[in-house]
Amino acid sequence: MAYEQNGRLPDHQNWPRPELLYSEALRELHATIESDWDSVKRSACQTAAGRALWKHVVNDQLAELFAGETYLTNLYEKIKNDRMSNAREVSGVILAVRTLWFESKLEAAVESFGGGAQVVLLGAGMDTRAYRLSCLKESDVYEIDFPEVLEMKETLLQTAINNSINPQSKSLTRIAADMREEDWFKKLQSSGFIPEKNTVWILEGIIYYLPHSQAMGVLKTIADNCSLTKTVLLADFMNKQSTTLSSSNSFHFYSDWPDHLLPTLGFSEVNLSQIGDPDADYGLLHDPLNLFNKLRGVPRSFQNHPDDGTPCCRLYLVQASGSPKTISS
Repeated sequence: MAYEQNGRLPDHQNWPRPELLYSEALRELHATIESDWDSVKRSACQTAAGRALWKHVVNDQLAELFAGETYLTNLYEKIKNDRMSNAREVSGVILAVRTLWFESKLEAAVESFGGGAQVVLLGAGMDTRAYRLSCLKESDVYEIDFPEVLEMKETLLQTAINNSINPQSKSLTRIAADMREEDWFKKLQSSGFIPEKNTVWILEGIIYYLPHSQAMGVLKTIADNCSLTKTVLLADFMNKQSTTLSSSNSFHFYSDWPDHLLPTLGFSEVNLSQIGDPDADYGLLHDPLNLFNKLRGVPRSFQNHPDDGTPCCRLYLVQASGSPKTISS
């Protein structure tokens, strides 16, 4: 179904349904995920479900495979109920907007490097960009995540098509590493990463799961690369109030002012957007009274909305960059 350019979404009857064409082997693999993985690891499948069910705007043909029936069915029911009740915010819309924002910024960054950049996805989960983005055809892509996540990702691919699907990127390297441990960057280097080569770093849906000291360590490691080469960081940050949204207490790191924080680490230029801003809307948040547009009108220093006292839960989309030239000057 083509997305209507006037910003209207499909109604609940016409919303693209998940196909759920799973073999018994795939069902068993997803059952293992549901029984053995913790909430942080399972969030990779939940994100894939969001991309799959917003396929009228996000072109991710592998998303249903990685999501699994449980997450697809649960989210589809939420979307159907939201559309039936004319909810101002439809479930999964944040994932759709976030995906579109990251991909547009990634494509622009890679093009600014002449196409031959390194791309590092930290906490890659079930990300499929190396398989579907033509802008990565000259780029070396590195995916870092827990070993069981990366192993399951490869097993799902091979089980589904009986052979490995070829990525569009120049190369794709998966690195089993825990970002909470200090050796993740050494593992990245030993896998072929060249610190002196132009690099785009992606921290999507991951940094707020880390304890504060470890999140700051990851950001500092990336920022240090600015002294070696042209470096771009694409990341999403929660503010303090947003960390209370997790019923399992999974969210830890937050920054109310990431555009102030990142320059102190070594980035020379930082651009911040909120969901619903002109570059983070994509016609999906046109209702001026939806949650995201209401928040945009409230100063970021406010922790609670002045109209009703509800917490101001914000998600910031941030692009930061730096290079040896800007640092030395």
